[in-house]
Amino acid sequence: MPSSPSRAGRPGRWSRILLPVAICLLLVGYFTLPLDEFGPERPVLSWTTMVVALVVLSLLLVREIQRLLVNARHGRPAFGILVLVCLSLVIFASSYYALARHHGEFNGLHTRLDALYFTVITVSTVGFGDIAPAGQAARAVVIVQIGYNFVFLAAAASALSAQLRGRAVERAHSPRPRRRRKSGNPDEPGEARTRTGKPGQGR
Repeated sequence: MPSSPSRAGRPGRWSRILLPVAICLLLVGYFTLPLDEFGPERPVLSWTTMVVALVVLSLLLVREIQRLLVNARHGRPAFGILVLVCLSLVIFASSYYALARHHGEFNGLHTRLDALYFTVITVSTVGFGDIAPAGQAARAVVIVQIGYNFVFLAAAASALSAQLRGRAVERAHSPRPRRRRKSGNPDEPGEARTRTGKPGQGR
């Protein structure tokens, strides 16, 4: 049974409300979690955590992209993809911050905000030269992020554009709802003229 327009629009409204909340929670976690536990003192733990996090994130992104492409014309919210993309930024920023604690890995990266800033400008392919990877490990992680952007973030962007096109096609082919007439108005124009055309005639 097809869902009503009001019910179909509820997931989209909820996603617009929950998305800023989810982004705020990710930022709060990024700036408050004890990332100092990772770094040159625990290289095995640091690299294992980053690899596992990226693998799990990649699998979740692939699943959400498939669901979004299958339901592109039915208005499935893209909330999951957008949250996972923001989570990928947090994971790479955390990795850069942990690497920066090792002397000689980064030039100009000292704080968590610096790490997040460097992650965003790497995604946007805009480099200002104020922060640069100098060590081999830092450059390796930057290469991984660039490859990750080409594969997963590009696929996520294509899925989101497919959803927008599907919604546009669905709206173009869906019939417009008829306006309800006010109560008390006559149903037929001819009946209105009959009733109002002869004021002196009684029933």
